[in-house]
Amino acid sequence: MSASGFYVRLCAVVGIAIAMLRRSPGRTTLSVVAVALAVLSVTLLSGLGVGVVAMGEDGLEASAQDIWITGDPVDPSASGTQNPIVGTHEVAATVAAHDDVRATAPIAMHDIYIGAEPDDLERRPSVGIPQTHSRFEFEAGGGFDTVDDIDENGRAADPTAEEIVLDPAIATSLDVDVGDTVYVGASRERADYEFTVVGTSSYYSQYLGSETVTIPLNDQQALAGTTGTDRATFITATLADDADPDTVEAELSDAHPEYDVRTSDDQVSAFLEERPLVIASGVTLVALAVLGGVVLTTNLFALVAAQQRDELAALRALGLSRRLLAATLGVQGVIIGLLGGLVGLLLTPVAVAGLNSLSQSVIGFDSILRTPPEVYAAGFGLAIVVGSIVAVITGFRAGRYARIEHLRHG
Repeated sequence: MSASGFYVRLCAVVGIAIAMLRRSPGRTTLSVVAVALAVLSVTLLSGLGVGVVAMGEDGLEASAQDIWITGDPVDPSASGTQNPIVGTHEVAATVAAHDDVRATAPIAMHDIYIGAEPDDLERRPSVGIPQTHSRFEFEAGGGFDTVDDIDENGRAADPTAEEIVLDPAIATSLDVDVGDTVYVGASRERADYEFTVVGTSSYYSQYLGSETVTIPLNDQQALAGTTGTDRATFITATLADDADPDTVEAELSDAHPEYDVRTSDDQVSAFLEERPLVIASGVTLVALAVLGGVVLTTNLFALVAAQQRDELAALRALGLSRRLLAATLGVQGVIIGLLGGLVGLLLTPVAVAGLNSLSQSVIGFDSILRTPPEVYAAGFGLAIVVGSIVAVITGFRAGRYARIEHLRHG
């Protein structure tokens, strides 16, 4: 077939497809809406899958630490009830003495009991750190600095700073604001320490995957009864701008063979390895999104072809081959997929913003759905590619019953 002949046939097929779509505007509109919903299901479910995997990674990356030192692979699901590093302050001082290390920060995690009243307590994960910083992005109030109280008997066995930063959801649950007093302890029987709420932030909640409180490191150790052994979950270090993290990691590993030393990238990998269900959940959600979108699109174009039996039979009676009938439905698939895909993509950021807002109000996480460009590409690709392929296939199948006999009995 010559190029001019192909062009004529193409124009004819496109013209027929557009005419058939314009002949039934209601059906065309519903088809576009159905494709938009299929695209929306793909983008939202895929965004949820991506968000599930990304939340833990973000918690680590947001800490802006270059080196992580711990005794065992850190499992955030354990809420830090085990703190494997002994002599934390001494180890941190040794690490800080390295030429390429700019600063160190010991971090301890433990479960505590907290309440607005001493006889009404909730068990919550807590993080003990030397000081808060700007990355906490406080919703209200501010932070604290740990005061390292040491006398002839060593560090204080009881909390001394008695300041606390609450996850906003915890503050709401306890009905407390900045400046109010909460009761804190390591058990329900001994939660008689009065801490002042100095700020609200969900900074560490993103890492632990649950609503978390943050208190000064020394107070955390006092509550956990680990002041004497000076325990911590891990020690983090920030490096000089020109330092090579891999080189520093190797040198610190040699200096501290009893601990696991990782770069930030390695720590992210270890985090995901410790949580295979996170990856499995994310992959499952993405797979379900794509499968569901394909099923919806397939059923849609099969229904569209079935509803066009009379038109297809008439075209067959006029001498159009099954190949041209399939091409006609394929063009319809491209047009409907294009329109539906654009509508779905336009609705995606609106839906994501709404669902993330709902997530923030219900569970305290405001970015549980993530939609990188790949998610939009997957949704739009399904609408165009899968839609047109399915439309062509259903067009060939429709050609079997698009006969004069059907037209006479229609």
